[in-house]
Amino acid sequence: MENVKSIVAKNITELRLLNNMTQLELASKLNYSDKTISKWERGESSPDITVLVEIADLFGVTLDYMVRDENIEEKVVENKRTETKYNHRAITYISEGAVWFVAVFAFIITSLISSTASFQWLYFIYAFPIVLIIRLVFNSVWFNPRHNYLIISALMWSILAAIHITFWYFGINVALIYLLGIAGEIIIILCSFIKKPKKKCEQESEHV
Repeated sequence: MENVKSIVAKNITELRLLNNMTQLELASKLNYSDKTISKWERGESSPDITVLVEIADLFGVTLDYMVRDENIEEKVVENKRTETKYNHRAITYISEGAVWFVAVFAFIITSLISSTASFQWLYFIYAFPIVLIIRLVFNSVWFNPRHNYLIISALMWSILAAIHITFWYFGINVALIYLLGIAGEIIIILCSFIKKPKKKCEQESEHV
């Protein structure tokens, strides 16, 4: 029991400090005195199960986590990384969605202004390469750069298709432009086999 009490005391202290909270601030959130919080953190007493649940909810951990001797700092860092990754994906999807929103908006405005216009659907053709450019930028910064080869390939073909469709709309056949795509695809595949030089620390670890 004493061991569990000391673990709870350590976990409460670490969670409070990691969240930049004083004993008085924690006490006010739990409707206890700061002296009681101090006793909990010194291991002189422990909160009952209902208060432990409240503390766990407050700091975003499980009740099981409160009574186990684990590295809280590593867990908090891991949770923050997961949250950051989720936010990065959300920003990416929102940015891509904004492009389609603009395309739909332009389509509607053009249709309202000119009832005889028939090129509005091209907005969606042009939106696709823009979406891929956004994906390429965010993937390079936040995600796996190795996926850039797939994105670049899709981007290249979408641009060629946009050019082909645009000329086709005006009655010009430029289907031979896809030969550039074949050459470009070969270059992209060859580039994907290029390996980055290993860092010095990685090389040393392999020789150990």
